[in-house]
Amino acid sequence: MLQFILRRISISMVVLLMGSALMFFATINSGDPLADLRESRSENREQLIQARIDNMNLDMPWWQRYLSWLSGASKCLVLSCDLGQASNGANINTMLVNAAGASLRLVSISVVLAIIIGITLGVLSAIRQYSGFDYAITFLAFLFFSLPVFWAAVLLKDFGAIRFNNWIADPALSTTAMAVVALIFALLVASVLGGDIRRQALTFLVTGAVVFGAVFAFDQVGWWRRPALGLPLILVGALLALAFFLTLTVGLSQRKIVVAGLVTVAAGLVAYFVTAPIMVDPSGWLVIVGLLAATVVVSGAIGWFFGGFERKLSMFVTIGTGVAFGFLVFMDRLLRNWGAFLETKPRPISTIGSGIPEFEGTFWAEIFDWGVQLILPTIVLTLISIAGYSRYTRASMLETINQDYIRTARSKGLSDRVVYTKHALRNALIPITTIVAFDFASLLGGAVITESIFGWRGLGAMFRAGLDAVDPGPVMAYYLVAGGAAVIMNMLADIAYAFLDPRIRR
Repeated sequence: MLQFILRRISISMVVLLMGSALMFFATINSGDPLADLRESRSENREQLIQARIDNMNLDMPWWQRYLSWLSGASKCLVLSCDLGQASNGANINTMLVNAAGASLRLVSISVVLAIIIGITLGVLSAIRQYSGFDYAITFLAFLFFSLPVFWAAVLLKDFGAIRFNNWIADPALSTTAMAVVALIFALLVASVLGGDIRRQALTFLVTGAVVFGAVFAFDQVGWWRRPALGLPLILVGALLALAFFLTLTVGLSQRKIVVAGLVTVAAGLVAYFVTAPIMVDPSGWLVIVGLLAATVVVSGAIGWFFGGFERKLSMFVTIGTGVAFGFLVFMDRLLRNWGAFLETKPRPISTIGSGIPEFEGTFWAEIFDWGVQLILPTIVLTLISIAGYSRYTRASMLETINQDYIRTARSKGLSDRVVYTKHALRNALIPITTIVAFDFASLLGGAVITESIFGWRGLGAMFRAGLDAVDPGPVMAYYLVAGGAAVIMNMLADIAYAFLDPRIRR
């Protein structure tokens, strides 16, 4: 396995080297880097031209300029990059760090959301093959896959930013809007849960009534500007999380694991009151990470103590339930500070930029400033990726559940839950790992358009500025990140193959 990975790394390095030479040559021959200065009537025009020549090494042959860049870029292997200067004299290392931080934040969140949502929808579509839910997901997948990025981004800027900011100033929902929201949720839940016509109709009516009542109550109390989950909703959410993890593992057959999950919820209830003073305004993310680590340790200990002979499964259930409880508490505190953030920024979602420059506020207000600008570009990139993940997962899952070993598992009397989660899903995920690897790198390329529309100063803006100035420095810095991401993600895909299918290790 190690020899295979080293061989793949060597081949990838050769590909990166050849690609970098082609990219460098194409960039420097795409125009005249001194064109704007040649047309200038400034008195110090000659000095400006000479300064740019010195910054970009234009007095050297192209291959010497490339070797000079390659020499500095090769130092990245020892974490000491020297990518030179841009045409304006700016340090490209600093430019790359600032730009990569914005772009990787956007792309990473988009990939994670697309993987979770896309694979979930694909699995459900395969299980409910040729149902109304399957047809609906298929239609939406093809719709999202066909969406032009720039058009979807412009629509989101209009509806998700401009119109939302107008609405949040004095939020109110009409009865028709409430009914539409309830109808959408009712159709979704009834389709996912499935069953016969009677069961689906009952699920539709109950879900619609509950959602309509909840939205009506929220509208009456002004929840849109002063939101909160509250302890009752946190407990309900934690119990639903417990039910989810039990469904994935043992169901209700193992009473000890069920008790362990309920004890975890009770421990979370106690921790809610104990940590309340800390959560009012934490001093930083280190506190949140510390509380998360404590949650994992305590939840795992509960699972180990009550698990009996199934300690591993019990710890999985209790840790998952504990983390879900902690996430709900975190979201409750975050939502309680939404009103204060609106007072600081009455129009919360900007159409341009990744945050308010030099914004200062509480820990929760800084999260809102950091997060609300991510919503729209993240939605654009996520929707496009979800389409591919859902279709590939559906096809892979259908192929897997028709294999002989799946029929053997069913003939043994195993439940559908065990067959799908333990036998089918793991093998169906093997081809998906390749898509994940390439999707991360391709999203970096797609983010160029998205960042341009939303005014993010990320890798896309740096890449475009380098092309406009016929400056290979920023362009090659972008290539270094995108190409490096492709190599690293492919290596991770190879390792994931070996984890999902032990036969590959040999």
